[in-house]
Amino acid sequence: MSLPETEPSQSDDAARAGWLYYVAGMTQDQIARELGVSRQRAQRLVSRAMAEGLIHVRLEHPIAACLKLEQALTERFSLTRCRVAPALGAGHDAVQGIAPAAAAELERFLRMPEPLVIALGTGRAMRGMVDAMAALEAPQHRLVSLIGNIAPDGSASFFDVIMRIADKVRAPHYPMPVPVISETPEENATFQSLRPVRQVRELAKAADVTFVGVGQMSDDAPLLADGFVRPDELSEMQRQGAVGEVAGWVFDREGRYLELGTNSRVGGVRIVAGQSRPVIGVAAGPSKAPAIRAALVARILNGLVTDEATARAVLAQG
Repeated sequence: MSLPETEPSQSDDAARAGWLYYVAGMTQDQIARELGVSRQRAQRLVSRAMAEGLIHVRLEHPIAACLKLEQALTERFSLTRCRVAPALGAGHDAVQGIAPAAAAELERFLRMPEPLVIALGTGRAMRGMVDAMAALEAPQHRLVSLIGNIAPDGSASFFDVIMRIADKVRAPHYPMPVPVISETPEENATFQSLRPVRQVRELAKAADVTFVGVGQMSDDAPLLADGFVRPDELSEMQRQGAVGEVAGWVFDREGRYLELGTNSRVGGVRIVAGQSRPVIGVAAGPSKAPAIRAALVARILNGLVTDEATARAVLAQG
């Protein structure tokens, strides 16, 4: 059985433009900036929304539910960017549902003519985003990893994306050539002191825009599934209130980074909370809702790409 189509259609674009114009009260210039299109294109999309009967008293299009959730999340957490993709339904991988929307967000930055430093985390959602991207030439930008790319057995981390995206966009790229999580704090400090690693870390800290996955710290934590933490380490961090992680850095339900456990051994750059530059989380699955909510409350993230079910679960967290 084929999966539902999740790529945005022309009617989707028209519906979104119509919603922003007639409901959100945006001007056509504002809509153009929001959608990353020309003013003329924004005007045509608004006209199409009316001509096709997508706009009456309410939006006559399935995307209306997603737009309402985007608005609710944006208002609740003061987000700079928010995209909610239609849910695929029970039994389907949520990452497949959000991958096209996340890819479109990343492509929006890659198409900007001014040079940007784009930092990237790792994980299943990030890999799905990169796999869904169209190939394009973006040599003006620099791509940098936020976290190490070496797995516990010495192999390349399976969900590291920096090389995959570099092949698609032909941009200079800077992997973080250290273990995701070192054996000891002392070993980690040695890796971090190396000159090439310091240079990559400084570039990542200066990123103009950041895309990261969000991991839960429940018993199905990705860090555990991928062998980066032991069950006893996970249990200890859970006792200390761990609910989520971003780029390997574990935090509690208020988004406060823990000063214990694997956080003393992470081979990468910790995202500083409260940044004004875009830091966009790419995550879906209701089990991730506590982690996503904590990262949004603490302003570790100021942008989000998710799906309907996850959006509702995050909003229900209070």
